[in-house]
Amino acid sequence: MKKEKIAFIPKQYFAAVAVLLAIMMSVLDGTIMNIALPTLAHDFDVTPATAIWIVNAYQIVITMTLLSFASLGDIYGYRRIFLIGISVFVGASVACILSNSFWTLTVSRIIQGFGAACIMSVNTALIRLIYPPQILGRGMGVNAMVVAVSAAAGPSIAGSILALGSWHWLFAINIPLGLAALAIGHRLLPHNPVSAVRHKFDKISAIANALTFGLLIYTLDGFAHAESRKFIAVQAILLVIIGTYFIRRQLKETTPILPVDLLKIPIFALSIGTSITSFTAQMLAMVSLPFFMQNVLEYNAVQIGLLLTPWPLATILTAPLAGRLVEKVHPGLLGGIGMAVFATGLFTLYLLPAHPAEWNIIWRMALCGMGFGLFQTPNNVTIVSSAPAHRSGGASGMLGTARLLGQTLGTTLVALLFRLFAEGHRAQACLLLALFFAIAAGVVSSIRMAHASPTK
Repeated sequence: MKKEKIAFIPKQYFAAVAVLLAIMMSVLDGTIMNIALPTLAHDFDVTPATAIWIVNAYQIVITMTLLSFASLGDIYGYRRIFLIGISVFVGASVACILSNSFWTLTVSRIIQGFGAACIMSVNTALIRLIYPPQILGRGMGVNAMVVAVSAAAGPSIAGSILALGSWHWLFAINIPLGLAALAIGHRLLPHNPVSAVRHKFDKISAIANALTFGLLIYTLDGFAHAESRKFIAVQAILLVIIGTYFIRRQLKETTPILPVDLLKIPIFALSIGTSITSFTAQMLAMVSLPFFMQNVLEYNAVQIGLLLTPWPLATILTAPLAGRLVEKVHPGLLGGIGMAVFATGLFTLYLLPAHPAEWNIIWRMALCGMGFGLFQTPNNVTIVSSAPAHRSGGASGMLGTARLLGQTLGTTLVALLFRLFAEGHRAQACLLLALFFAIAAGVVSSIRMAHASPTK
């Protein structure tokens, strides 16, 4: 027995290091760019609105291609897609460093987005292969913790790099992380289990998938920013036509790119719904609060960063704990409790006094982070483990897509509410709507208790 245990440790832990390093790299790259936008706009002599495309291009490409790469992972192996993704990401990072114009940097960021989509599409599928079912929650908890740490550290790392050197170094940090992940992954990551199910990659569905999600993002963004109604209407019509064709095509496929077959599993569908609504609530709060702290409470950028930090720090502490609890407690109950704590935190933020002391903000932010951490890990475990083993890629891709859709919807709603409400009431309106989404996520999560836990 001892020999088996010792032989299992390198596969369980050291193989997971490759996944965690790649996730850290892709999350950091998404967060540090926000801090660098003013510097990039100045250096390339472009407007702030134009500079935002350095961030948007990266995010849009990920959203448009995530499910397609997940499907390729089911066909050709999660390990192969993952390693290709790291290679593309590192290569694109070198191209970013060498960029001498705004447009070459933007194109390099688009290529980076393809690499990040490969990584994100199969990372949880690989974690499912690395960890045995009885402790999968622990692996997912560590994964959630690394995401939270990277998100929390991103602004500080970006600020330190920009204070000491040029923006080029922001991309240089990807190279050692990527090369380490590539070396460890190539040596230790497991291959897909042998499956009797064989299918070909549906190129037409991949194109329809990209157009559907691309049009969805553009339509929501155009509506939120009050762009031309005619232009939005044309986009909406194209979205309905292409989206309808895409979904109808997926319903005829045995292993579709958009996993409608998995959505027929009740606990999977409910967990995807809670993921979208919870991330919508999170973004409504996280995007609106910095504006409130700066424009109403008159804190500076450094103070705002410190006041927001308790949220991810609390998530870092609770995510691994939730990963252990899900081994014994139904994920629907854990998710419901987590969203109740999260909703309570949002409500206390809504009730902030006019001139709060710093500690009065800090404990409210920590409460939100605790609730979200308690919810996220069990929910992710449920999504991945409720799918058949040969469809882990589809489940992993859907998990990432649900997160991105929730974040996109949350950001869009912030832009819309900021347009509708006056300065002093904008954050309150966002927090109130976030509270509604958090309660909805908690209710749907609790409904899952009527179904058997896939972690047992």
